[in-house]
Amino acid sequence: MPAGVAVDAEGCPLDSDGDGVPDYRDQCPGTPAGVEVNANGCPLDSDNDGVPDYRDQCPNTPAGVEVNALGCPDSVVLQDVNFEFDSAQLTSNAQNVLNGVAERLVSNPDVRVSIEGHTDSRGSDEYNKNLSQERAQSVASYLASRGVEANRMRAVGYGEEQPVASNETEEGRFQNRRVELDEWN
Repeated sequence: MPAGVAVDAEGCPLDSDGDGVPDYRDQCPGTPAGVEVNANGCPLDSDNDGVPDYRDQCPNTPAGVEVNALGCPDSVVLQDVNFEFDSAQLTSNAQNVLNGVAERLVSNPDVRVSIEGHTDSRGSDEYNKNLSQERAQSVASYLASRGVEANRMRAVGYGEEQPVASNETEEGRFQNRRVELDEWN
């Protein structure tokens, strides 16, 4: 122990935040009680996204992906929440995915999301804009039925404006019939 280090009544170096790392070595003083820390006294960040594990709602974010304050990608494409052609009806598979989304949103009451509906390029621009709005609203309604407050969600339809795949193939069109979530402040 270096000279001049503050000690407690038993002669042990002070650990003001109680994380097990003495203050003189603690690079992250003030860590909340019960948070697991590394040898430097800093909260663990297993996926190295800059958001400590105890706050990270997406603990396995791939390297290099930009994340929001919750450790989730800024925009999340809801895998397996796609729609059949000309439909805004949720499939049972989509409902299963949305059940998990609802659980996360219910357990994080400060998070608000923009639910963004998309279509493939078949149909008129106006029709696709309306259909994408219906898809976003379908997701919002389902999440509300699972306990997410309606004032924490906004549904937006983008039509065919933001494809993620080619509209020249059936697979590409299927990928474009999707919903994404964005954190909304």
